[in-house]
Amino acid sequence: MTDMVQFSEEQTRADLARLLTSAVEASGRTRRDIARDAQIHKDALRRVLTGKRSASLGEASRILQACGVPSQQALTMFLLTDADQSAQWHGTDIGRFLEDFLTALPIALACELGSRLQEVRPRWAKGTAHRVARLLSDHIDELERKDVLLGDVFLEVEEAHHG
Repeated sequence: MTDMVQFSEEQTRADLARLLTSAVEASGRTRRDIARDAQIHKDALRRVLTGKRSASLGEASRILQACGVPSQQALTMFLLTDADQSAQWHGTDIGRFLEDFLTALPIALACELGSRLQEVRPRWAKGTAHRVARLLSDHIDELERKDVLLGDVFLEVEEAHHG
């Protein structure tokens, strides 16, 4: 069991280092400036970025913020997916969508399900995620169809006005 815990700690440290390194490199700032703004010694930052030292949650958040990365969004994505997905999506519209979605979801579930919250089963999670994704895809398709229809209507109105 200890080997699994040790491996997990090492893997998590390496993954977090990858996320933070990606943010530092993408920021265009010097490591010295990031360390200063994150209130962490530059040598400690170097060890965190190489995975030789674990970053606390506060340190990771400050490093991301110093890089101009929305830290709550990036760390949430990191915890729920992985470093690569987090690095790819932080600061994007889908990243902001997921942050807002995950923030609103517990309250929405409590409002919609009420006392039936106790009936929800963990095994339903993946299927529900796919269903929500399909619902979102259908919603985007519907909005695109409406945009096309409205575009045609505005074009006809403009032609009639000038004609």
